[in-house]
Amino acid sequence: MCEILKGLRVGVAICGSFCTFKKSFEAAKRLADLGAELIPIMSFNASALSTRFGKAEDNVKIFEEIAGRPVINTIEAAEPIGPKRMTDVMLLPNCTGNTLAKLSLSVTDSPVTMAVKSHLRGGRPVVINVATNDALSGSAKNIGALMNLRHYYFVPIRQDDYIKKPTSVVGDFDRIEETIIAALDGVQVQPVITVV
Repeated sequence: MCEILKGLRVGVAICGSFCTFKKSFEAAKRLADLGAELIPIMSFNASALSTRFGKAEDNVKIFEEIAGRPVINTIEAAEPIGPKRMTDVMLLPNCTGNTLAKLSLSVTDSPVTMAVKSHLRGGRPVVINVATNDALSGSAKNIGALMNLRHYYFVPIRQDDYIKKPTSVVGDFDRIEETIIAALDGVQVQPVITVV
């Protein structure tokens, strides 16, 4: 695994699932420790909103320290990702229902959606780690739509609290590296839905 990830240019695009920031940063750190070169990207909300999960400026600083470079958090800064071939793979470690909907309809109105669109123009893989409370309701159709498009790959998912949040799903952060490696070969890791 280390050899494959060493030197790999990974766009890491953080969405507004604030409760998963810690795990997203940990996943980014693992990739960096394995030798991947990270291109840090944050949505408008992810980089600007302070929540009970941390202050906006602290979250940006943490991410920049992990990646060793400034966060891309504007549409204009994300646009050159594809033309300049800045990334080999794009990872959304905490993809929200909002972003799933936009990607399924090719909406480009945030740094994350622009980064994905720009990256996709080169036919390179996008790895999605879902983190949304409505994955098994309103967002299910968008997950299905993206699963049927070329170049999109999903980290295996599971219900995170089927009693209190029966439609909520979170991807398995521990399988991000495995999913990236498979995606580079055009393979979807199976099973996509796991049971804990």
